[in-house]
Amino acid sequence: MFRPSEGRDVESIIMRVEGCEFPDDLRYDAEAFTWARVEASGEVTVGITSLHAALAGKLEKVTAKPLGQAYDRGKVIGTVEGPRYFGPIRTAVSGVLVAVNEAVLHRPKALSEEPYAGGWFARLRPTHIEEDLRGTSTTEQARDLFAKQIAALRVRCFTAHPDYEMWEIGTECAAVLVRLTELVARLEVGEVVHIVSDDWTAPMEMDRWSQQSGQPIIETRREGNLYHFLVRKVS
Repeated sequence: MFRPSEGRDVESIIMRVEGCEFPDDLRYDAEAFTWARVEASGEVTVGITSLHAALAGKLEKVTAKPLGQAYDRGKVIGTVEGPRYFGPIRTAVSGVLVAVNEAVLHRPKALSEEPYAGGWFARLRPTHIEEDLRGTSTTEQARDLFAKQIAALRVRCFTAHPDYEMWEIGTECAAVLVRLTELVARLEVGEVVHIVSDDWTAPMEMDRWSQQSGQPIIETRREGNLYHFLVRKVS
């Protein structure tokens, strides 16, 4: 018997595979890049995984199928679209579509930045919940498949998908920061820049720049001799 979730009040354990996150209180249809959570009400919340979000990239449009209709497991209940990506959102369970998250329809970025929380996609009233969930996987069961997908698709998961990229290889950090300051001045509040540098002073210089500018670094990562930074404009 699959027990319903008691909500997100108790923080779940997060499994990380190559930087992509997968909470352990969800069931996964790894082939479809989607997840499902049985709520205390009996309805099932579904959404996309962090892997799907990273694959889709910067989202510009999210659409949903009509409410009140029944959809079989694996059927398309919505789509996501970006500058170089168009793909389906498939439901992990059969049921009647009873709600769609209006927040992601109006702000598609929420779907990729909070795929397991505020960026959930839809809720269904399930019709074959026990049978359908037997066809899904736990985080541990799906770990190897997630790893293979990430490697095959060359996916890189970040805290937030960047709106702009700055690949500054072979450039002194001082020059990078001048360009970063100019770029941030043109951004809208909430937009994110991904900076890549091979300057060994970059971590120290970026911290100093963040303190002086008031713009937070929301993620720092080192891969080999490359430093990755995500900066979000907040003011």
